[in-house]
Amino acid sequence: MDVTRGGPADVPAIMAMLDDAQDWLASQGRTGQWGTDHWSGAPAAVERFTRLATTGTVWLAVADEVDEVDEAYGVDGAYGVDGADRAETASGGVVAGVIITSTTPPDYVPPAPEPEHYVSLLVIARAYAGRGVGATLLAHARAEARAAGLGLLRVDCYDGDDHRLVAYYEKQGFTPIATFTARNGTWPGRLLAQRV
Repeated sequence: MDVTRGGPADVPAIMAMLDDAQDWLASQGRTGQWGTDHWSGAPAAVERFTRLATTGTVWLAVADEVDEVDEAYGVDGAYGVDGADRAETASGGVVAGVIITSTTPPDYVPPAPEPEHYVSLLVIARAYAGRGVGATLLAHARAEARAAGLGLLRVDCYDGDDHRLVAYYEKQGFTPIATFTARNGTWPGRLLAQRV
């Protein structure tokens, strides 16, 4: 798995992974986080992720071996979840996951008391779930923060349903520091931080 720089041209791959993750969440009865309507079909959502990819720093986890891709997607290249197509980079590589970082948090999160790296998005292709892709991308974000002389990495996530996402970030070394609600009070969130 290689971590390579991405950008706005990779928004179609990002949207494909978000749609696939949304389908999986819905199949688990966990619709509180993202609902059931694909974000790729909502122009405002596509605009939001294009803006994130333009103003933030996009890093893609790209499968680097044919065997790795075949194992995740099947030899015929069909996506392992519901027959969807696999997400590809603008240059044709198979995307296993994406992280977008920024030096500013979203408007619904209070600013940090010091300069920071903020994880604006972390999403993994379902075919690569459980293979350490998220941990690899978060390690890359930590290294980028250190290289920039920053000592703080923060992320926010959905804190509803079974709280599995908060538990995931805790397992990755983050500590919960605040709760909040977004989307007119209908979306419970958790802010987490980590010293790097």
